[in-house]
Amino acid sequence: MPKSNDEQIVEKLDQILRVISIQVGADKSLTERARLLKLAGLENQVIADILNTSVETVRALTSNLRVSRIKKGR
Repeated sequence: MPKSNDEQIVEKLDQILRVISIQVGADKSLTERARLLKLAGLENQVIADILNTSVETVRALTSNLRVSRIKKGR
């Protein structure tokens, strides 16, 4: 069954997101890339897909960032 127009648009947007994410974080560590993508509002599963890692790894990296922000705010 052929893909609908909406499905094609979503697929293309996903490809664009991946390309931009690769370009932005090319010289950054995994932690920094995860942080940047999280700050951009992406969910852990999407970040894991982009960074070719597990959701658990992304969760751990972004959890550490939340703890840092909480400590700085106090």
